[in-house]
Amino acid sequence: MDKILIVEDDKAILMGLKDDLEFEGYEVSIALDGKEGLKQAIDQEFHLIILDILLPELNGYEVCKKLREANVDTPILMITAARTEEMDKVLGLELGADDYLTKPVGSRELVARVKTILRRVRQKEKIGEIYKFGDISINFKSHEVLKTGEK
Repeated sequence: MDKILIVEDDKAILMGLKDDLEFEGYEVSIALDGKEGLKQAIDQEFHLIILDILLPELNGYEVCKKLREANVDTPILMITAARTEEMDKVLGLELGADDYLTKPVGSRELVARVKTILRRVRQKEKIGEIYKFGDISINFKSHEVLKTGEK
């Protein structure tokens, strides 16, 4: 079962998202502020993080940046009502978000985007880290190719 972390300070929106995703069969954890969301995202393994931008403690941009600095590569779907300008979206994506939605968002669109992101993650997981062909080995994670043990 895919695990999703929702970091959202608006309890009504949070519970709506949680209910929609649980109805689709996802295991959902929640955090009401950026600091708690960051802690959970680092301490636990999730398949996806849904991250609001305007949060108490740490905003979503800061959380995203800190996660990427900590080498947490969990996909992040940013969602916001306040930051809807093109530059806001570009900033979120440049900081490491995988997708960016503006509120209000319909539950069907949200679920479709979640499924799309998780499908991409599963496809990446199918690719092994190292492939060997005779004396050649390719490490897709480190982007190295070795022939008889030499780069």
